[in-house]
Amino acid sequence: MRINKYLASTGIASRRKAEAYVLAGRVSVNGKVIDSLAFDVDKKDVVMVDGKPVAEKQLAYIMLHKPKGYITSLKDDKGRKTVMDLLPAEYKNLKPVGRLDYDTEGLLLLTNDGDLANRLTDPNVEITKTYMVKIEGKISEGQLAVMRAGVVIDGVRLKKCKAKVTEQGENFTKLEVKITEGKNRQIRKMFDAVGVNVSFLKRTAIEELKLGGLTRGKCRELHQNEIEYLLAL
Repeated sequence: MRINKYLASTGIASRRKAEAYVLAGRVSVNGKVIDSLAFDVDKKDVVMVDGKPVAEKQLAYIMLHKPKGYITSLKDDKGRKTVMDLLPAEYKNLKPVGRLDYDTEGLLLLTNDGDLANRLTDPNVEITKTYMVKIEGKISEGQLAVMRAGVVIDGVRLKKCKAKVTEQGENFTKLEVKITEGKNRQIRKMFDAVGVNVSFLKRTAIEELKLGGLTRGKCRELHQNEIEYLLAL
């Protein structure tokens, strides 16, 4: 395995940072400092960074049905509940991939695979996120057209999105919205921009990975085919 990939697998750094460590002479293999990114290592080798041994770790991938009222953070200095409070002890070393707002529920991925987390959150990689949105009252085709074309928020035009009505009641409307960005409170701001108030927001899918019937506040490990799917994105 190439040295940068190996270092990334230990969780010590992303591949890009691992490359910087190698080029800076901070990495040694079997007692010898290496400076080549083409260097290969195997499980028998003793790899050190800054004189401290590192070892390949077991990668883990889970999905959580985040409820409202939790922040997507490892800890909070204001004492608010975080998504880490919902995890069993064996998953406390994982980190959230991206974020869901305090008032938003739904699918949240957590992993210790830094490479995958960086790829899924890279603004240059258009990963589609699907949301179920419930709004107060009705929404016109004109308002939907404005959102689909990309509304302007804080002076920046958002990318085009997909939005369709899935249910309409007397005092509410439900929609399915697909976006390829992840700006702070983006969905709510999109509807605010066309004069519509969001009363409920839930992320139901990331690309083709779906939340399904996972109970609110619970988590599960991803199946092997789901992991392979994400790694291939």
